[in-house]
Amino acid sequence: MTRPRLALVPGEPAGVGPELCVRALQQAHEAQLVVYGDPAVLQLAADALGLPLPAVEFEPFPSVAATRFGTPDPANARAVIDALLAAGRDCLSGRLHGMVTGPVHKAAINAGGIAYTGTTGLLADQAGCEVVMLLANPHMRVALATTHLPLREVADAIDADSLRRTLGILHAGLRERYDIADPRIAVLGLNPHAGEDGILGHEEGAIIIPLLEALRAEGMDLTGPLPADTAFLPASLRRFDAVLAMYHDQGLPVLKHSGFEQAVNVTLGLPYPRVAVDHGTALELAGRGTADPSSLLAAIAECGRQANVARMPS
Repeated sequence: MTRPRLALVPGEPAGVGPELCVRALQQAHEAQLVVYGDPAVLQLAADALGLPLPAVEFEPFPSVAATRFGTPDPANARAVIDALLAAGRDCLSGRLHGMVTGPVHKAAINAGGIAYTGTTGLLADQAGCEVVMLLANPHMRVALATTHLPLREVADAIDADSLRRTLGILHAGLRERYDIADPRIAVLGLNPHAGEDGILGHEEGAIIIPLLEALRAEGMDLTGPLPADTAFLPASLRRFDAVLAMYHDQGLPVLKHSGFEQAVNVTLGLPYPRVAVDHGTALELAGRGTADPSSLLAAIAECGRQANVARMPS
């Protein structure tokens, strides 16, 4: 099987994405990388690092305004979004086998006149599908039932229909992207102690437990709802292929504490593999040569692995 072709999208030109891409391009990979971005910005990053910019295939998306590391310019928002959308189109067409994305600066994109809440939603809208965010490192995989919501809105967003869709996408993603024939999924409760039989909240008894029972009857291997304060103990994690957390800060602080440098952000539900770094633009580090490329290297390796799984004969 030939090496998969992956889009490598640096993201915000003023952040650490370009220099991380330059560092990644110094290494050999089990995938062919096609950079969707501004060659001049990567050359600027290479110069700042004192490294050569290797010969690599580019799909150029020139920045409108001159790049100053650490200072995003909203004038470059269109180029950033166009690079992501072009990479998405080439994945959907089959020209590419997957996409690796660097960090994007949400405020700069919106200041540039483009309504943008995140790359996950952007690519889901383009592909016309529902998706689930899964964060992974060598120790665990954590999916999210809700993503970037204020905490006071989370409980209202937990309902049987959305949980059914999320668990369906997670179950299918573990089978299709991770080649796990019978995924074992732990589902966390929303409330402390998973509601403690209704004393600390009703969502478990009214919503989560009946849904899990119905999905078990359909063949899913689901455990829960589990109290979040004990579900991440090593002995518990060994029993599961993934954990579904009810909200962002219920699951992700544990995952990042256990291995932030190797953590990646996987979008399940897209017709192609998409893996992102699990960190932001780190504007304060941009251009200094001190940013750690570990997450990007892990994202490239993971996306290539998923692309190979997707291309395996069924």
